[in-house]
Amino acid sequence: MKLLEPISIGNLKLKNRMVMAPLTRNRATNTLPQAIQATYYAQRAGAGLIVAEATQISPMGQGYPHTPGIHSEQQIKAWKNTTDEVHKAGGLIFLQLWHVGRISHSSYHGGKLPVSASNVKNEGNIMYPDFSYKPSDESPRALETSEIPALIEDYRQATLNAKAAGFDGVEIHAANGYLIEQFLRTGTNKRTDAYGGSLENRLRLLKEVTEAVISAWGAKNVAVRLSPNNAEGSRSDTNPTETYSAAAKLLSPYNLAFLHTVEADVGNTKASKLMREAYKGTHLVTGGLTKESGEKLLEDGVADLAGYGKLFISNPDLPDRFKQNSPLNDWDNKTFFGGSEKGYTDYPSLKESQALA
Repeated sequence: MKLLEPISIGNLKLKNRMVMAPLTRNRATNTLPQAIQATYYAQRAGAGLIVAEATQISPMGQGYPHTPGIHSEQQIKAWKNTTDEVHKAGGLIFLQLWHVGRISHSSYHGGKLPVSASNVKNEGNIMYPDFSYKPSDESPRALETSEIPALIEDYRQATLNAKAAGFDGVEIHAANGYLIEQFLRTGTNKRTDAYGGSLENRLRLLKEVTEAVISAWGAKNVAVRLSPNNAEGSRSDTNPTETYSAAAKLLSPYNLAFLHTVEADVGNTKASKLMREAYKGTHLVTGGLTKESGEKLLEDGVADLAGYGKLFISNPDLPDRFKQNSPLNDWDNKTFFGGSEKGYTDYPSLKESQALA
């Protein structure tokens, strides 16, 4: 089974090709990872690679309650407990670097409006600090051109902080409607400066952030996540096939650890195939994969790595279960966001399940 074959990315040797995808779980009290995070990730160290949950690069990057940061000494120290436990358990772990942009609210920022590529309101729901989930009552503020160098520096510094915290690499979150993608898509980017208008200009922030992050650690320790699906409303793009093919081609020469594609349809083409054609390096695909569909992606050469989210939530020893063709635990989606141990660290391993049988 190709899913269980080892693979090298950069200077790291992964014991299998199964990646635990980044999953927001809202359990980092006051933006600080707790002991419970260390337990949670160490339980899942059987993955070839863990990509830890999206983590804000600055206070303005936050848009959900109890999500972790990587912009303070306290956060670095707190994350070090997690990386130490994962490494003790024989695992490897990247950190996903995150700025939500307009998917936020002034209540997270002392009354300051969230920022975005342009003053385009998010039509969907946002999660408020009290965990309520409803439409925003405000529009974001467009970042000034003069503010962008400081934003890029935040990504660079967050990368250095992640390295100091003991991570094995970082993944730049440029997907799922967050800030970098807000610059990529025509629906959210109405700028007239060097970061808007032409495709080259809309790609500029992705390029400059990637180069800054690489300058802090080296390309072999850096990955990028993209989601090429054409979303509705202001999240849409007039030509997503062109935009995301160009983004992947832009990233290809950097020889990154991997490009991470969130699977979906783009026009009449699967995103994974589109990105495989455009990007020449190691390719990770995630998005509702099963054992069978993940194996097929690898067998067909569309991906080198297969990512699993919900299945890793409920099955901490997922690679062992795939290897033994064992039953899988069902997940409890009521415990995905917020809470404590329930639905987080209390899913039984296969050994524990067999002992209880």
